[in-house]
Amino acid sequence: MRYAYFPGCSLESTGIEYNMSTKAVAKHLGIELWEIPDWICCGASAAHSTDHLLGLALPAYLLAIAEKENLDVAVPCAACYNRMCGAQHAVRTSPDLKEKICRAIEMEYNGTNETVALLDLMANKVGTEEIKKHVTRPLTGLKVASYYGCLLVRPPEITGFDDPENPTSMDRIIEALGGEPVDWAFKTECCGAGHTTTMTKDANVLLRNIFEDAANNGADCIAAACPLCFLNLDMRQKGVEQAFGKTYNMPVFYFTELMGIAFGYSPKEMGVGKHFVNGLKLLEDKDLLRHPTTRREEA
Repeated sequence: MRYAYFPGCSLESTGIEYNMSTKAVAKHLGIELWEIPDWICCGASAAHSTDHLLGLALPAYLLAIAEKENLDVAVPCAACYNRMCGAQHAVRTSPDLKEKICRAIEMEYNGTNETVALLDLMANKVGTEEIKKHVTRPLTGLKVASYYGCLLVRPPEITGFDDPENPTSMDRIIEALGGEPVDWAFKTECCGAGHTTTMTKDANVLLRNIFEDAANNGADCIAAACPLCFLNLDMRQKGVEQAFGKTYNMPVFYFTELMGIAFGYSPKEMGVGKHFVNGLKLLEDKDLLRHPTTRREEA
């Protein structure tokens, strides 16, 4: 299984642990990730809000490089994925836009390849039955609130590999890893995205609602599939706690980190130590870092 890989800007900076865990897990599953050479920013979210053609041309340039290699593109970031799906859709449905985009990027792009969300790749292309075969340290007793955010599954006519209201791809992965996906209502609610910086007070309400619903439904932690969602839920959690006078102490993991832990990798290899909210303590408290045959209850 071979895919072009677009890490995007976040996975080289604030989301470096997402990059680390994605590459390790993909290699473990036999997926070859061919990183697009000399990749550029996809434009999210500044380009499409200021210039429609620029917002399509930037992701189309990346897709065109992969198309030359006859490769579909695996995309970890939900925002990058959404923008690339938009460019792909525009080229496929509008000859006029296709001509303008190709002229702008000075390359031929016909929309013959597919943009694939990393979550879709793992849950549906690899499949949960295959994932189960690689689990050596099941996430027994870990209750996980799978958080999808806005952009992975909406709008469904452009993205939509899962149900836009009640997606289950990540929940099925958590279940395959031996964990317990919790049933909660905020899995696709907005985290505030970039407004957490410019409209912090309003965005804090959105984040508080997510933490509240996850906690009220018994979650030990939240799993994310987007570096910006992760950043807001992890780094800004302390600010939300201070703003509302309530402590959540809710660890947040990339779903690929949980896959790696269940496959037997160390938290350090997955980048868990880079989190603002201590996720390592939860894994230790749940006794998930010891091989099942040497766990205390088995001894």
